[in-house]
Amino acid sequence: MVKMEKDTVKKPPGPRIEKPAEKDGRVHAQVAAAQVGDILSVLLAFRFINSLFVKTFFQPDEYFQALEPAWRMAFGEGSGAWITWEWEYQLRSSLHPAVFGAAYKLAETVMSAMHLFPPFIASMLVVLPGALQSVFAALGDFYTWKLAMDVYGRESYAPWAALWMTVLNPWQWYCSTRTFSNSLETTLTIAALSYWPWELLADAKETKEERLKQKGRLNSLRTSLFLAAIAVLLRPTNLFIWLGIIALTLTRLTLDGQSPITQTTFPALLRETVLCGSVALAISVVSDRLYFGFWTFPPYKWLYFNMSQSVAVFYGRMPWHYYLSQGIPLLTTTFLPFALLGIYKATLTSAKPTTLLSARPTFLSTTSSNTLKTLSFALIGMITILSLISHKEVRFIYPLLPILHILAAPYVTSFFTTPPTTPSKPLVLRHKIFLANILSINLLLAGYLSLFHQPAPISVLSFLRSEYERLHPDSLSLSAPPQEQKELFALFLTPCHTTPWRSHLIWPGLRARALTCEPPLHTAPGTPERENYLDEADRFYAEDAETGKYGGVFLRREMWPQFFDGGDGRKGEEIPRFVVGFEGIEGVLGEFFGGDGEKMGVKMKKVWEGWNGLVNEDWRRGGRLVVWDTGVYPDGGGEVVDGGSKDEL
Repeated sequence: MVKMEKDTVKKPPGPRIEKPAEKDGRVHAQVAAAQVGDILSVLLAFRFINSLFVKTFFQPDEYFQALEPAWRMAFGEGSGAWITWEWEYQLRSSLHPAVFGAAYKLAETVMSAMHLFPPFIASMLVVLPGALQSVFAALGDFYTWKLAMDVYGRESYAPWAALWMTVLNPWQWYCSTRTFSNSLETTLTIAALSYWPWELLADAKETKEERLKQKGRLNSLRTSLFLAAIAVLLRPTNLFIWLGIIALTLTRLTLDGQSPITQTTFPALLRETVLCGSVALAISVVSDRLYFGFWTFPPYKWLYFNMSQSVAVFYGRMPWHYYLSQGIPLLTTTFLPFALLGIYKATLTSAKPTTLLSARPTFLSTTSSNTLKTLSFALIGMITILSLISHKEVRFIYPLLPILHILAAPYVTSFFTTPPTTPSKPLVLRHKIFLANILSINLLLAGYLSLFHQPAPISVLSFLRSEYERLHPDSLSLSAPPQEQKELFALFLTPCHTTPWRSHLIWPGLRARALTCEPPLHTAPGTPERENYLDEADRFYAEDAETGKYGGVFLRREMWPQFFDGGDGRKGEEIPRFVVGFEGIEGVLGEFFGGDGEKMGVKMKKVWEGWNGLVNEDWRRGGRLVVWDTGVYPDGGGEVVDGGSKDEL
């Protein structure tokens, strides 16, 4: 009887992370490696498909804080990239756009050497950033699963629940393959957390071996610290996550057991932190020197402008509870109850053996319970600190989403499955109708947001690029713009940064103009000048006190003053071939060009229109996006695209 028990129980519950019961460690190591490879391959394919199905516009930083500077890096100052004020004042690290800049240059060089058709090259360059970002997105999914596997053990079903949550999360589908710095920051953060030596949170009574002297753990620590340093350099607020983790690791406040950190461990941690941080900093400084042309330190500039100039509030103020009432719900969507339960339970987890849902009885070790508690503390700490800052966006807490998935995983598993009575029997699903409902909601949200909510800002640029390729087939070169710039091809009378820019327009000869929204850096915070400041887009949409209408005064006084008031010597803008705007300005343009602007010789004709979603929170972006031909250039557009009318205004 004793012998049978010995044969059956391969390994008793212990404080360290559980490994699968195995008869031959070498064979099972190969199986585990194959499983890892399969999971990563599937995730890479899945996220690549994901990137191809994201056809909508979300937020300008996806393009203007990443792809526009990347475009200039790859193709030079004459490429037509729109470089915003943040780059003029060195508020952003060049590391992030450098990744895409290198990809742009490599892809263009290879395709040009193959003498591919220029419009095909342009199409490939449009999809390239998303394809590259899909690799980072897949790695984020993979490391979420890997960290969950380390915390809960290979025999637990919780890691698989974490993986399914990250794959089926609509926010992940909508944002993970977009080129936000926050998206890369999220991957760097979860990868760094996965490599972090969580054994430092173990109970010293349960092991006598110094953790950082174990084979491979020092290299794992170095990888973690380097990735964390890059994440902090990209987004300085990422530092709050690591301050929380390091604080609990060193102080062990609320953690169970005695610290295994010895007098030799702490100096080693400090040494490796300084070493890895210095390497990351050196790479960042050199990259910034090459991009900006002089020595600068963007994290300091970012802190200076946000603290002393209060520039961030120019882009909106949010209530203190924004991340609690909107941020976390938007990140987790239908998994919100499980995430909240996971946060609550993690802060109260004890080192007592806790049965987890798995094929065999497994137990939550001291290391695992302390790891969950530390992750929960870091999450709560970061949200608390960011809630004190006036300007808030959901993507600012995006790096916390993998942590939320890991914390929620065991409760998703226990709610939707029944543990098998024996290891050989399959897992049994329960609450199937509820599961089907939440998965349907997730799929509908992901599908609508990525395909039907604000697709026009993307598709309109495809139309303009195609028209340029049709009208100027001899000007399709990325090396330099044509010597003679004959026309302003498009004027965007929309809220600023409504569309991407050169990353989708591609050709440097395709000159375009859009309304700007530079912040009032010339004014002091809190002054009447700052409070009453109107950027160019605001002035266009400002209601005229006399007529009660918007647009006309701006067009007459600022856009084309040379045609009015006797010309009075003021130099105005060029008349474009196309005007782009939302359908709400159709009446404004019709009244202007049919009245005072008639002398300009413009005969507006609608040549393209695109549906832009069911609703939009900004009234200025309501309705369809429309392109009008001004009729001042020969070879204008023909029939209206997308079923619009070709009536003149």
